[in-house]
Amino acid sequence: MDRLILPRALLALLVVSVVGTAAVVLVGLAAGPEAAPRPAAASDERDPLAALHAWDRRRARAWARGDLAALRRLYVPGSRAGRRDLAMLAAWDRRGLRVHGMRMQVLAADVRARSSRRLVVVVTDRLADAVAVGPGTRVPLPRDAASTRTVVLRRPDGMGRWRVSAVRERGQPAR
Repeated sequence: MDRLILPRALLALLVVSVVGTAAVVLVGLAAGPEAAPRPAAASDERDPLAALHAWDRRRARAWARGDLAALRRLYVPGSRAGRRDLAMLAAWDRRGLRVHGMRMQVLAADVRARSSRRLVVVVTDRLADAVAVGPGTRVPLPRDAASTRTVVLRRPDGMGRWRVSAVRERGQPAR
């Protein structure tokens, strides 16, 4: 098995964009089942944390598949966090690697704003259990240190799945 050495900056970028973090936030470029708006699940309306967890699961699937289009649909067009996440996934893909088992461990969450179109959550979480997989390579990624960020999710039409519009690290402006 080849030893995979992950540059500290690349690992840090992965962690920052995970929300993405809820994370760390579903605009479809191609028509497909995920591109069409759907009514929000009742649990998403009653439980903002359920919406964040569902977003994280869709992001983990996109990363495991190396699916840039699916990842792009998780973010509002023009989202800086989305551009960074897409660039990171593309970099991993160029190296022939996929990240499997990406799971965000939420340590704390505080809903700051909530409506049918906008959700603002301050979340403290960390990446857990991720594994980099490629030809002849399977390397568990180190457990991430907990970090706190504000995640802004939007549903422009008040329906469908939540999309991340901004992620703000503690003490930083929204991106």
